[in-house]
Parts: sequence; structure tokens; C-alpha cells
Amino acid sequence: MDRQNHTIVTEFILLGLTDHPTLQVPLFIIFLVVYIATLMGNIGMILLVISDAHLHTPMYFFLSHLSLVDICYSSSIVPKMLANFLSETKVISLSSCAVQMSLFLNFVVTESFLLAVMAYDRYVAICNPLLYMLIMSRKLCICLVAASYLCGIVCSLIHTYSAFQLSFCGPDTINHFFCDVSPVLALACSDTYINEVLLVTFATFVEASTIIIILTSYTVVILAVLRIRSKEGKYKALSTCASHLMVITLFHGTVLFMYCQPNHPYSMDTDKITSVFYTVVIPMLNPLIYSLRNTEVRDSLGRF
Repeated sequence: MDRQNHTIVTEFILLGLTDHPTLQVPLFIIFLVVYIATLMGNIGMILLVISDAHLHTPMYFFLSHLSLVDICYSSSIVPKMLANFLSETKVISLSSCAVQMSLFLNFVVTESFLLAVMAYDRYVAICNPLLYMLIMSRKLCICLVAASYLCGIVCSLIHTYSAFQLSFCGPDTINHFFCDVSPVLALACSDTYINEVLLVTFATFVEASTIIIILTSYTVVILAVLRIRSKEGKYKALSTCASHLMVITLFHGTVLFMYCQPNHPYSMDTDKITSVFYTVVIPMLNPLIYSLRNTEVRDSLGRF
């Protein structure tokens, strides 16, 4: 009887970043420029790795896939956000919301595991340089990348399927600029306890496992670097890790800040700002960090 008294929701309204009319066009221009820079930077990085034989190494194989993932998960969010800036009715259908959530979760989890794989790659390169190409064989690299994508697919399918098995009978307004899991669950009429347990469990597993791999790899790397006697040798070893460490700090720092902050009345506004950073800004910064701080990439750009 209770469900019969409600209208079943077939579409959602995205509130977006702000409801101030005067800010819509300036924000559209800013995010359009950032998105174009994201596409150009990451597509350029992929083309550079493919075209330059000097970059046909495991490190740059992983970097090209990182760029591909950045393009994909930014593209799952930003085009709809840009359209909403210029639209009076910021509507998204239930099926489109499910697709957006699935793609976002898929690629953000894949990126987490790719960064962990790249940390392991740096560990092998610095601690076992003579056996590096033997250990990081083409087959192993493909398996590690495939496993990263598989983890992303599994996580996204489980969360999306469980979320859209719930009943949505109103309200229909998502207080966000995209279909993230938590804001969508907040609109469900049915019990979301299982969904929340799944979300916490998978988020904890992904963050904990990837951070443990990263910390373990770089702890061993730092100990190995400290045993190097020459300053030039230490600098060369650390310089190969600097770009990756910066990307890891930006990505995981933002994610941990978002999910570990205490709840308060303005937490959703903070979540929006944080989400902008890791869905829009970080995908743009990654190719810049690797191109500006990496000598091999700069040399390759010069040859290109």
C-alpha cells in the first residue's frame, strides 16, 4: 500500500555544483578548458608512448593505460556536467545514471590498482635493475593491467547492480553533479544497509590493499636508495619515482580526505569540491606531472 501511494522514479535531477545562474556560463567555460586539456594531455601521452621506441618499457606501458583510464573516467562525468551548466532541467534518466555510476566506479578502482602496479614496477626497477626486463615481462605487464581492469569491472558491477535493485519513489533530486553511490543511495525508499556495508567493505579493501602495496614497495625502494653511496646515484633513483609519488599523493590523498572526513552539515558541499578535484583536475594534472618531471618523456617530446 505504501509503494502504491508513491510515484516510481524514472529519472533524477542533478543539483550540480551551484544553483547560481550567473555562475553557470563561467563554470562551463572553465570546466570545458580543463576537459579539453585533459583529453589533449592524456591522448598526447598515449601517442607518445606508442610512437617512440625509447618508451616501449613496462613503466610507460602502465603510464599509457593510466592516461587511458584518466580519459575514460573523466569522460564519464564531465560531458554531462558541462551540458547541465547550460540546461535549465538538469535531468538524468535512471538507466543513464546507472551507466554513469558503473563507468565511474570501474575506472576509479582501476586507477587505484594501476598506481599500485606502477609502485611495484618502480620497486623492481630500482631493487633488481639487472633482472628488471626479465621480471617485468610483456606477459606479466599485460596480466597486471588486465587484473586492474577486472577489479574495476567487478566492483562497479556489484555496486551498480545492488544500488539499482532498490526502490526509488521520491525525492528525485541528487545533491551532486554526477551519480555517485552515496547520493543515489540517499534517495532510495528501501533499506540500504546491505549497500552501505558493500560500499564500506569494497572501499576499504581497495584503498587498504593498494596503499599497502605502494607503501611496501616504496619502503624497500627508500632502503635500497639509502645504501647507494653516490649522490648522483641516489638522485637518479629517486627521480624515477618522484612523478609517480606525486600522482599517488594527489589521488589517494583526495580519496582518503573524502571518505575519512567526519560527517557535518556541509559535508556534501565538501564532497562536491573534493569530487571535482579527483574527477576533473587530477586527470588533467597526471600527464603534466609525468611530462614536466620526467627526463625521458621530455626528451621524447623533443624528438616528437
